[in-house]
Amino acid sequence: MANSHVSNADNSALTPVAQADRVFGWHEHASLWFSLGVGLLVMQIGAYLVPAVGSRDAAIAIVLGSLVGSGLLAWTAKLGCDSGLTSAGLMHATYGSYFARLPVVLNIAQLIGWTTFELVVMRDGTAAIGKQSFGLTLDGTGGMVATTLLWGAVLTLLLAGSMTTLVRKIISRFGLPLVIASLVWLTWQFGGQLHTQGFDAFWARPGDGSMGMLSAMDLVIAMPVSWLPLVADYARHGRSGRSAMSGTWLGYALANIWCYALGVMVVSVEQPDASLVSALLLAQGGLIALSLILVDEIDNAYGDVYSGAVSAHSIKPSITIRQWGLGLAVLCTGLALVLPMHSLEPFLLLLSSVFVPLYGVILGRLGVGTPSFAAPQRKVDITAALLWLAGIAAYHALAKWAPQWGSALPTLVGTFVLAWLTRTKQS
Repeated sequence: MANSHVSNADNSALTPVAQADRVFGWHEHASLWFSLGVGLLVMQIGAYLVPAVGSRDAAIAIVLGSLVGSGLLAWTAKLGCDSGLTSAGLMHATYGSYFARLPVVLNIAQLIGWTTFELVVMRDGTAAIGKQSFGLTLDGTGGMVATTLLWGAVLTLLLAGSMTTLVRKIISRFGLPLVIASLVWLTWQFGGQLHTQGFDAFWARPGDGSMGMLSAMDLVIAMPVSWLPLVADYARHGRSGRSAMSGTWLGYALANIWCYALGVMVVSVEQPDASLVSALLLAQGGLIALSLILVDEIDNAYGDVYSGAVSAHSIKPSITIRQWGLGLAVLCTGLALVLPMHSLEPFLLLLSSVFVPLYGVILGRLGVGTPSFAAPQRKVDITAALLWLAGIAAYHALAKWAPQWGSALPTLVGTFVLAWLTRTKQS
């Protein structure tokens, strides 16, 4: 036990954050997670819901899925704040100091993937703005390289600064009001088009049957679940678990509902072959609104890289979090230059299959009662590890043989209950 504390002494990712660094209040939590919940990717996935399900079912799936997914996020935020631990620290406390490295490495891999996706989205959005608004051709090789390097440079510059300063002074004070104004304007524009075309007809439109209600909820839950391995890295800087939980829940749920719904609205009034970015640009005032959302997208990339840096630091603490962040930003910029943009839906659901049961077990072990967050005495918690692996298998089995029931919620409930039932008192 003593050895664990010694080895973790210089590892800021595996030790509780100092009281002096607990600077986030309710407003910071809500602002951060509203901002992280807004993005072109979220709108694009919202567009996937129709015509797979009808408009009414899509709305129900968006609201319920957002509330459930954001609730999980908020619960994990409270856990991170109460313990002062990072996501990597929670994994160590649950799965043992040796086995926890596996989910930590998987988390780093998925964060590199997400950041690369974000850079590609920002690059493509910049090219669309340049072409439609200024007549610039930025979708050639030279333009793609220039815009990717531009956004990569901005990301790297942000990572050279302080995370808490970025959240408190830039996102909360300046970024949030501008993003809300953009969403309000776009909602007004596309809501007006829906009204002109006939809202009753839109609301009554049926789906084509390719996706059921619970499967649609799975797709909505996938987005907040993708943030589960990150939320504690920020919530640990909160002053109280209650404000971390309520701020995270409200902020992310509002953003997720709004962006998914906006995606449904856009795809419902535009031609089937129109891209989301083009549709947003063609709306009155769309250039300004899209530009602000595009700028906001950089904080999603920042959130991914910062959390990836914290996780990487937990494995190799001799490299600081800032150094890891700068290195990962450069790596993701390089990947964005060479990797093609893959289909989003399978990628999101694959991530869910790993992290839904992972956090089902963590919440079952640490999320109720008065758990011990001390450094783990065992290198591998066999029961927790087997429950996680079984949860991944169950997720895929449900997706294949019982898709009508969804995969996320049954897997989450099953792993949570079994993890709670198999808890042992820690000395």
